[in-house]
Amino acid sequence: MDMQQIMEQARLMQQQLESAQNNMGNVEVEASAGGGMVHVTATADMKLTSISIDPEAVDPEDVGMLEDLVLTAVNAVLAKANEAASAEVAGITGGLNIPGLF
Repeated sequence: MDMQQIMEQARLMQQQLESAQNNMGNVEVEASAGGGMVHVTATADMKLTSISIDPEAVDPEDVGMLEDLVLTAVNAVLAKANEAASAEVAGITGGLNIPGLF
């Protein structure tokens, strides 16, 4: 493979990566905590799109429990968003671990 072919492949991979990054906002993931009492949705570009809380989870005497449930659900959905983004990029890079990419 000559240098021109390598440069062309690198340019093509860069275009594919840019397209994948632009598409991350369309990839939705979901997570919940407390047996579904707190449900969170996010996109693969790490933006929360919704949080729903079952009214039964709201106990004025135990706000700490609700905070823990929200925190758990948000952390879970962000982990899933990261996995989705990594899977999208891995499909383009062939599994190569390129620093700076998801």
